Amino acid sequence: MSAAELGQLKPGLRGEAGLVVSGEHTAPRVGSGAVSVLATPVMINLMEAAALAAVERFLAPGYQSLGTVLNVRHIAATPVGMRVTASATLEKVDGRTLAFRVEARDERELIGDGTHERVVVNVAKFDQRVKRKLA
Repeated sequence: MSAAELGQLKPGLRGEAGLVVSGEHTAPRVGSGAVSVLATPVMINLMEAAALAAVERFLAPGYQSLGTVLNVRHIAATPVGMRVTASATLEKVDGRTLAFRVEARDERELIGDGTHERVVVNVAKFDQRVKRKLA
């Protein structure tokens, strides 16, 4: 993907993803703890989904972004039945690397925040590299 094609990716792009916490989203269900509240891996998944929502629609056919770095805090518990919304704001484009500020909130408060990086890849070339690992 050329710099011109990446030109549509500009700081300020924003995406969101959300869900209502159910049993399948809790720490015991995903193996990350014993308390039946939103699991940290599920919160992280929402943050990544928010980043995808911010930029994927701007990528050329045959390209997608892959998560490479995630540095987040999970600072408040969310019980089953409460809605959680994650947001991601594109802060920087450095070549093929996209840097985001991410956060998650439930109906009451901020529950997590941090940074996330993704890299834009050509899917066909990426798949070839993965297949070479199996050869």
